[in-house]
Amino acid sequence: MIEVRRAKERGHANHGWLDTWHTFSFSSYHDPRFMGFRALRVINEDTVAPGQGFPLHGHRDMEIISYVLEGGLAHKDSLGTGSVIRPGDVQRMSAGTGVRHSEFNASDSDAVHFLQIWIEPARAGITPGYEQKAFAETDKRGRLRLVAAPDGAEGSLTIHQDARLYATILGPGQAVAHRLGRGRHAWVQVTRGTLTLNSEPLAQGDGAAISDEATVSLTGETDAEALLFDLP
Repeated sequence: MIEVRRAKERGHANHGWLDTWHTFSFSSYHDPRFMGFRALRVINEDTVAPGQGFPLHGHRDMEIISYVLEGGLAHKDSLGTGSVIRPGDVQRMSAGTGVRHSEFNASDSDAVHFLQIWIEPARAGITPGYEQKAFAETDKRGRLRLVAAPDGAEGSLTIHQDARLYATILGPGQAVAHRLGRGRHAWVQVTRGTLTLNSEPLAQGDGAAISDEATVSLTGETDAEALLFDLP
C-alpha cells in the first residue's frame, strides 16, 4: 500500500525570513491525519533568507537530521559544536536529555534550502550527541547510499532508532530498488525533480508512506534526488 502526500497539500507558512513546508503537524500547523509516520515525526522543508535563522532554542529526546539542498546552514549548540552544513553534508544531533542550538543562514546574499528531519529515538534520556558527515554525489548517483543507521554501517551517521535513511540521485531512466524486511515500512521524500515510486509518479516535495510492499522501486523521470526511510 502506498499513500502519497502531495507537496501542495503540506502545511505551509511564509514568515518573510522563513518559507516552510510541513509534511507532518508542526508548530502552528496541526492535522490529526498527519502526525508523523512510524518513528518519523517531522520533515520540514525550509528556505531561510540571507543572514536570517533560528535563534538559540532547546530540544529533548529526538534524533534531528539536517539535509542541505542549497546554500550553507550555520549550526552552533550547547555541546560546543559549530559548523556550516552544505549540500552533500548530513548532520545528526541527538537531543537526548536536552540540548540547545541555533541555525542560521551562513550567507548574507543567498538563501539556504534544507530539510529538517526528526526521528523519535528508541529510548528517552540518552546523552546528547552530534555528528556530521559528507556524502559525495557520486556515491548517491544511481544507487541508494546509506547516510544514517542505528549501527553507523557503511560510514553512515549513527542514530538511536532502528531506522535507516538512504539518499539517491537518479537521472532519467535510472532505477534503484530497496527490499523491505518483514514488518518494515518506508517513507520516500522527493527533494528535487520527478520520479516514479513503484507505479506512482512523484514530484519535488511529494512524499509517500509505504506499507505491506516487498520492494520500493524508484525510477528517475527527470534528474531527481530523494530520501528513503526504512522504518520499524
